[in-house]
Amino acid sequence: MFKKIIKNIAYTVAAIPLVMGAAVASYPDKPIKMMIGYAPGSSTDIVGRMIANDLSLALKQPVIVENRGGAAGSLAADAVAKSAPDGYTVLFAQNGLAINVAANPKLPFNGQKDLLPVVGVAATPHILIVGNNSKAKNVADLIAMLKADPGKLSFGSSGIGNSDHMAGELFLATTGLQAIHIPYKGGSPAATDLVGGQIDFYFAGMPVGLPLYKGEKARALAVTGKNRFSGAPELPTMQEAGVKGYEMALWQGMFVPAGTPTAIVQTLNNTILKILDTPEMKERFVKAGVQVAPMNTQQFTDLYNSDIARWKVVIEKAKIKLD
Repeated sequence: MFKKIIKNIAYTVAAIPLVMGAAVASYPDKPIKMMIGYAPGSSTDIVGRMIANDLSLALKQPVIVENRGGAAGSLAADAVAKSAPDGYTVLFAQNGLAINVAANPKLPFNGQKDLLPVVGVAATPHILIVGNNSKAKNVADLIAMLKADPGKLSFGSSGIGNSDHMAGELFLATTGLQAIHIPYKGGSPAATDLVGGQIDFYFAGMPVGLPLYKGEKARALAVTGKNRFSGAPELPTMQEAGVKGYEMALWQGMFVPAGTPTAIVQTLNNTILKILDTPEMKERFVKAGVQVAPMNTQQFTDLYNSDIARWKVVIEKAKIKLD
């Protein structure tokens, strides 16, 4: 009897790889849940839903978006990190994830061990704007103003630790200047106060800042990316404007739980890269004020890890706490 039990266990164990292999080979054979840690209508939600729609068509399975906002995106990231590593629960996130991992050692998940970067889809610069009545006509003027009144000028953000906040902190850390940070509950109220003259400058997200600039409700000084932004090619980059070493973009991409089979990761990566290469998707990104930036798994992993390392330095210097 004992030998029979052992034999049955051996058969069962031997069959597990075959079952797992079959599951991977048939992937996907049921709906996929895409979790987004931001509210409906946010930039990350808009891009994530565009990807979900075309991914659903390509894989011939529904990709259902679930918004789980809160804790600067960490609630959704935690849920995905603790999900089964089978490719049926994925996270669509932005660089706020790297900022959270860098700033908050008390997160309920390990951002570099529990989550696996799959594919990067976008890397959109912020746009540095000031009010139309500001004396700053360019970045050099703004720097001169900050030097003349250290710690007295203010800049806004959509909240502590968000990408636009960190763009401002990176600017101050790079230049060695000081300013007062005013966090708001979203990009729109920050933009409203910028236009009204209540704050002095704002590294706005493109969906918020570009319409203000195009509508002549605010003055744009520069963009934060490595290259000029296709939606406003007349604007210099921060580096072109004299801030050497400054480069930042709000990236967005997909993650899965660690341990997800390589074949599933490759399926998601290859499918999304093909989607991003279509003229239709590129046009939709431009209309949404988003810069398409296809990144394979290795490229996206390198960006994610380097971002965490960089933000740890900036956060420590600025004494930012998200916990």
